[in-house]
Amino acid sequence: MDETLPHRMTPQEVDAVCALARLVWQATYPALISQAQIDAMLADRYAAGRMRAQLDDPDHAWWVVKRNQATAGFVHALREGAYCKLDKLYVHPGYQRQGIGTLLLRAAASWARQQQARCLRLQVNRGNTQAIAAYLAFGFSIIESRVFDIGDGFVMDDHVMEFPL
Repeated sequence: MDETLPHRMTPQEVDAVCALARLVWQATYPALISQAQIDAMLADRYAAGRMRAQLDDPDHAWWVVKRNQATAGFVHALREGAYCKLDKLYVHPGYQRQGIGTLLLRAAASWARQQQARCLRLQVNRGNTQAIAAYLAFGFSIIESRVFDIGDGFVMDDHVMEFPL
């Protein structure tokens, strides 16, 4: 396997992706949302059984990039009608600004085109200025800003961004 290119995630990589998600979230989100919300969202979005089930679902696609045999980044996209949602994109802090995010975005955009989607859509926390700048540089544009109630007293204060395909 070529470590320079994204590959489809395997069931054996789920635990490493979950660990990377926790590491990146703890480095990124404490200034933006509460620890309780971080813990709740990680438990929901990175439940290993749910992720493994998505690997077999044709409406979901996961990719991983490795560096030095370690998980350096991952992306998850899913088909949602006329568009594909870029649901997750995270790169290890030690590997950021090395082009890994761009490689993962290209993999997701290519898959979305194969799904005949008209665009990639994502939500990003309005305070996550580094991610917003990266998405804008890739060609995404902000189409709206909203507060999303995600239950249990938690909200996401996000920009919705789109990338035309």
